[in-house]
Amino acid sequence: MNSKPAAAAARATAPTAVPALSTVSTLYGYPRQGPDRELKKAIEGYWKGRVGADALRRTAADLRRSAWRQLADAGLDEVPTGDFSLYDHVLDTSVMVGAVPSRHREAVRQDAQDGSLDGYFAMARGTQEAPPLEMTKWFDTNYHYLVPELAADTVFTADSSRQVAELTEALALGHRGRPVLVGPVTYLLLAKPAPGTDPGFVPLTLLDRLLPVYAQVLADLRAAGAEWVQLDEPALVQDRTPAELAAVARAYRELGTRADRPKLLVASYFDRLGEALPVLAQAPVEGLALDFTGPAAANLDGLAAVGGLPGKRLVAGVVNGRNVWINDLAHSLATLGTLLGLADRVDVAASCSLLHVPLDVAAEPDLDPSFARWLAFARQKTAEVVTLARGLTSGTAAIAAELAANRADLASRTDSPLTRDPAVRARAAAVTAADSRRPQPYAERTAAQRTRLGLPLLPTTTIGSFPQTPGLRTARADLRAGRIDAAGYEERIGAEIAEVIAFQEKAGLDVLVHGEAERNDMVQYFAEQLTGYLATRHGWVERFELGKWIWAVPRQDPNSPGLKRDPTTLELVGFAD
Repeated sequence: MNSKPAAAAARATAPTAVPALSTVSTLYGYPRQGPDRELKKAIEGYWKGRVGADALRRTAADLRRSAWRQLADAGLDEVPTGDFSLYDHVLDTSVMVGAVPSRHREAVRQDAQDGSLDGYFAMARGTQEAPPLEMTKWFDTNYHYLVPELAADTVFTADSSRQVAELTEALALGHRGRPVLVGPVTYLLLAKPAPGTDPGFVPLTLLDRLLPVYAQVLADLRAAGAEWVQLDEPALVQDRTPAELAAVARAYRELGTRADRPKLLVASYFDRLGEALPVLAQAPVEGLALDFTGPAAANLDGLAAVGGLPGKRLVAGVVNGRNVWINDLAHSLATLGTLLGLADRVDVAASCSLLHVPLDVAAEPDLDPSFARWLAFARQKTAEVVTLARGLTSGTAAIAAELAANRADLASRTDSPLTRDPAVRARAAAVTAADSRRPQPYAERTAAQRTRLGLPLLPTTTIGSFPQTPGLRTARADLRAGRIDAAGYEERIGAEIAEVIAFQEKAGLDVLVHGEAERNDMVQYFAEQLTGYLATRHGWVERFELGKWIWAVPRQDPNSPGLKRDPTTLELVGFAD
């Protein structure tokens, strides 16, 4: 069956003005750090011994409750629980299933006895005696997770205490909570053989051993009041072998046929599902949550090809959870209208957890409103999800004002001279192959350099930058606060440069550097000299260890954001292409 023409025809006649029944707005996850990185500060305080475990837990609980309240106040119908973490949600899954490395088991056992968190953080950061778990990227995002270590003799045990506690907490506050867990297949596919294990060991062979543990966790959550539980399986958007797809079918046949479970929502994101889609569509689960943004928009044709999801819930991720740009509401409504004919019930969500974007554009008073209107961080994306759900439920007339404002915002970016620089385009067009070659051969250049510089055969130098000292940070803070003027700041920078050069001369280096004292961060410093970029003060995005990161959007592709580490300075958002 050729599904593309059918899906295209459905989109052309998408009944966006026809109300759906009881459309729910929901999310898969939300930023954890807090508006002023309260969680980061509390965790670092715990590591330094200034904050106790109970105080850290109270800070975390306050942030969770505040986030749920914000989501509810924004009109979200169903809030995620269990997505919050003191470090990493995959690490939390390892704790949930008892997959603690042998080198950390005693410390984790001690946590349970004395209420500390030392064992938990030891798995994440290591100790003098025991190295941490490996850290690597969460698919093609710049979030990093802690890789589970498994072996043929791994014994799984269920510990649903944290997941149950957070659900109970949300329900007690009057929220409609949906626990979110890493799915069993993705968990095993992300794992690696434990040290000392045959490198050819395949963690997925442990699936039948792991499934009863997941079944127990699901039963515990149902007993605690969960109506739905979300199982995230993003690994299924990658190419999978027939054996792996058979494991998916087996896993959800086993979990789906259990009587003592809540309704299951299997979620996948970051790309189209491909051959895994018919497997999940046929599984005995009550719902699927799919990404419909970017390349994952092909999931619409995939659903049409498998005959849709009759009798199932579809959670449609039509708001991009990975970039910082506003949604095209009219386009998303057209997609949702098409999906109404492919599932028993269609609900609205972001494409993935909003963990991957900053918290709130409104926290950036320094941004020019003319381009702040193009941006959507977590709070703005939540509002977009709620608006789309209302439009799907009540018809486009119910959100006419929002649609008009959105059209104006999109048009303002398209028409803005800030996003197109004819001079840059002309210079780029004038580049030829000859510009990639230097006129003098390397042998001539290197000989001239040796003569001019008179350096020894193996000259000594540094990479260029010296540490940003407390004095430099204080000077920048003083400048921002108005305690010193620009001249006073430049004087302090000059003194730091002089000290750095004197140190290098005393050390006997051949090639001296000025230490880059004036650069708060290399990427930020360069970006601030360029048009087409803007800086925010609170645009924190979690990558690992809850640090601060620069969000840099390439000028040539505004839909492909990337992150660069920046633990001390401002966030950058590129807005020109």
